[in-house]
Amino acid sequence: MNSVSNKNGAWTIEDAESTYRVKRWGNGYFDIGESGDLMVIPRYNEPNLKINLREIIDEMQSTGIEFPAVIRFHDILRSQVELINKTFRNVIEETDYEGKYLGVFPVKVNQMREVIEEIVDVGKRYNYGLEAGSKPELVAALAYNTNSEALTILNGYKDEDYLRLALLGRKIGRKVVIVIEKFSELNMLIKLSKELNVRPIIGLRIKMMVKGRGKWESSSGERAKFGLTIAEILNAINVCEQKNLLDCIQLLHFHIGSQLTDIRAIKEAIQEAATIYTQLAKRDVPLQYIDVGGGLAIDYDGSQSTNDSSCNYDLSQYVSDIVTGFKQHCDLESVAHPNIVSESGRAITAHHSCVVTKVIGEIHPRGTEFSTKKATGEHIIVSNMRDIAQGLDQTSYQEAFNDVQALKEQAIQAFKLGVLSLDEIAKTETLYWQTLDNIEQIITNLDFIPEELKEIPELLSSQYLANFSVFQSAADSWAIDQVLPIVPISKLNEKPTKLCSLVDITCDSDGKIDKFIGEDSVANGVPLHKLSADEDYFIGMFLTGAYQDVMGDMHNLFGRLNEVHIFSYDDDPKDFYIEEVVKGSSMESVLSTMQYTPAILAQSVKKAIDKKIQQGQIKPREGVNLIDFYEDCLSGYTYLK
Repeated sequence: MNSVSNKNGAWTIEDAESTYRVKRWGNGYFDIGESGDLMVIPRYNEPNLKINLREIIDEMQSTGIEFPAVIRFHDILRSQVELINKTFRNVIEETDYEGKYLGVFPVKVNQMREVIEEIVDVGKRYNYGLEAGSKPELVAALAYNTNSEALTILNGYKDEDYLRLALLGRKIGRKVVIVIEKFSELNMLIKLSKELNVRPIIGLRIKMMVKGRGKWESSSGERAKFGLTIAEILNAINVCEQKNLLDCIQLLHFHIGSQLTDIRAIKEAIQEAATIYTQLAKRDVPLQYIDVGGGLAIDYDGSQSTNDSSCNYDLSQYVSDIVTGFKQHCDLESVAHPNIVSESGRAITAHHSCVVTKVIGEIHPRGTEFSTKKATGEHIIVSNMRDIAQGLDQTSYQEAFNDVQALKEQAIQAFKLGVLSLDEIAKTETLYWQTLDNIEQIITNLDFIPEELKEIPELLSSQYLANFSVFQSAADSWAIDQVLPIVPISKLNEKPTKLCSLVDITCDSDGKIDKFIGEDSVANGVPLHKLSADEDYFIGMFLTGAYQDVMGDMHNLFGRLNEVHIFSYDDDPKDFYIEEVVKGSSMESVLSTMQYTPAILAQSVKKAIDKKIQQGQIKPREGVNLIDFYEDCLSGYTYLK
């Protein structure tokens, strides 16, 4: 996908699929329609129910919802909760595993109230719970996870208030499991449980020896941030036994990293954890649960590999390895099978939301052209560049490329030394880009392209200016080079002729995306269509439901995006309806967050305008309009219209 110039013949939907890999990263929830529009399949068990994403955008535009916007598909969210629970239940039944699956959703992956509500609602039938890693998340979990059979797993470092909140949960009959991450937390918990006269449910987190694979492999190993060594686990058990709390130790927890790319790391972790579990069980530690943590990966780039943005396994294989791994170890040691807990937040939420924005302009490396008309006494470098451009043909393109590259370097040096004038360097630049454009036209239909000429499409690639902020909507793309699928919403039945990177509307030069799904590795550009002045061109950034929804900051004071919640509905002509619209940040709201007072800002500007009116520099009617405009801006959307 590094080039859009080497495809021959009529463009097909199959070509689009090969280019954008929608089915491969879409996990069954996205497809390309015959119309060339991107389709959403919101329910995993109803493949014939399809929603046209372009029709959603049309309805949003007709009702005045401004872009960029988050489009959230709650049916996909519910489907993923069902799918992971049913997969575990099916494998447990097929293998005669004697424990149950009691999963939890980590609130940190997406703390949005609407997301938590949907997960808790659909999860009730499976006793699917929540995981909290901070006091605010615990406050939310206690209010929303009301199912007395579902677990509330508490991770992260804890102070006294955190532990008191947890014990409050025990007081009201919730299965709140306090995972001890640091040994000192245990003494504090024992003291508070005695003071409040409540018996806690205690979990112990293992500091695993095995390491994960991918960007987060440091989550385990000797230098891991969380967890107890084997010695600390044994000491904790001894302390609990002395305090008559041994029966409270019910869960063993481990976590080797988010986005685990290689199934071998999971197998190795299961082996280590199962060995520890069976030995503790033989010591009569009454463990009921084994928490395998998070890490179930998403295939962001559709490569089904061990790339950082992919994985070499699917949900079925992941579940099978966990269940059979524990079953085999427990059976060998004649130990009861534990209930299995997982914290697979990324896999639950990633697919259910996307960011849709409009491309509002193009930045081409050549800029605007300058007249290349020959001038008397011009420098030989300019003359040579013109001769090459004019003499280019089907036989000289490779030699021409080499020559213009050399002449360009010479021109730069000559300009620095004051040898070339401004006009001459402008002519040289224009002739250089014209020559590259013409060479690209020649090589487009060649069966074989010389290696050095393969860089031409990238040299000619444009930057498409899109109405969004990378820092708000794609934080991982900027911070850790996470590849997120980016696809045109329409025209997928037409050949894309522009190789592009994306730049956002922030004033920061880092506000760009230049890592995309590639053929064999990460590509520096994505094929997109030529912009038209009389037609909106929308693109979607997908798999943003995990972390990206909630990690955005206030960079440039853009704030949160407008958001629409979509539900499928068979009886509707378009098979969907917009269930809710959540307004994004207004200018006055983001300014208030940063301690500005919008009313005072407006008053200050009004005073300045009034002064100019008194001085006769602004007419009264114009002044009133300027004040109204300023106040309207304060209440308006932060992004471009």
